[in-house]
Amino acid sequence: MTTVATDTGVGPLLRGWRERRRLSQLELALRADSSARHISFVETGRSRPSEEMVLRLAEHLEVPVRDRNALLLAAGYAPRFTESTLDAPLLETLREGIGQLLQGYEPYPALVVDGSYTVVAANQGIGMLLEGLPEHLLTPPLNAMRITLHPEGLAPRIRNLREWRGHLLAQMERQIGLARSESLRALYEEVAAYPLPEGSGDPADRADGEDLEPYPYFALPLRIEHDGRVLSFVSSISTFNTPLDVTVAELAIETFLPADPETVAYLQSLKK
Repeated sequence: MTTVATDTGVGPLLRGWRERRRLSQLELALRADSSARHISFVETGRSRPSEEMVLRLAEHLEVPVRDRNALLLAAGYAPRFTESTLDAPLLETLREGIGQLLQGYEPYPALVVDGSYTVVAANQGIGMLLEGLPEHLLTPPLNAMRITLHPEGLAPRIRNLREWRGHLLAQMERQIGLARSESLRALYEEVAAYPLPEGSGDPADRADGEDLEPYPYFALPLRIEHDGRVLSFVSSISTFNTPLDVTVAELAIETFLPADPETVAYLQSLKK
């Protein structure tokens, strides 16, 4: 162990992540095949962890890839993970693969967002749902949360808005808990403050008795009006395993699977 004569550096950062994950020094030590004494020495700056130890602790603390670079820098090591732009030659194969995936999923909606829910790619199924939205919401960069929850966006079309809004806000809260992202927190505060559109009050106040029935679905659906119909979808989110690039680590592919036969039949009819 190398003794470090400073109280700043990687130690306080690791302690912050450990406390955020609500782990004791002993629990972290057991997970990382270390000792509570060594974890304590690292956190107080009495010992400088090896590069391998920094990465191992970061792995067990579920530190986002972007912040793992910050930990390495604070410990005196070079960043391990690159941060490429999406149009970089290095990611050409990734872009082609994502494009094929989105196109192959049509006519069902699918999109790709980054860590702040900025839409980086989408298919025609998403374009169908966005038809008729005001231009100021569709001006790039598009933000999926803003488009969905804005009172001039998709919110007035979502039949179960309160439930779907609660699901989205809870999803953002979990992400904020995992990552120290000021931009994500600012987005959360913005969309959480949006007023609910008229007619999206308590379900018991609705004239349409259909929405009073329990959902006969295997997951909470997005029930959204389109062209005089109510379409139902359940969503699935995929990320990349063991990414070595910050940009790739923050990408998420969300696909919307039809949740009832009527939605399947309508979307399939659009292909004819």
